Amino acid sequence: MQQADINRVRASVHSQCGSRVMIQLDRGRNKVDIQEGVILDTYPSVFTILVSDVNEDNPPQLLSFSYTDIITRDIRMKLC
Repeated sequence: MQQADINRVRASVHSQCGSRVMIQLDRGRNKVDIQEGVILDTYPSVFTILVSDVNEDNPPQLLSFSYTDIITRDIRMKLC
C-alpha cells in the first residue's frame, strides 16, 4: 500500500461527499453487513458516513472509516 493509493482513494471519497452510498462491511468469519447511508464528511485520515436504519425506531448512526479500509477491502462502497 503506497501513499499514492491512499491519496487517490481520499480524493475519490471527497468528490462523492454528500452522495448516497451502499456500504458492505466485512465483519470477519463470513459475516457481512450491508447498509445504506450518506458520506457526511472527509478528514485527512478518516471519512464519516451517516447510516439511517430501515427500522424507524433506531436513531441514525455515524460511522467512521479509514481510507485504508477501502484499499484492504474491509468495506466496499457503491453509489446509489
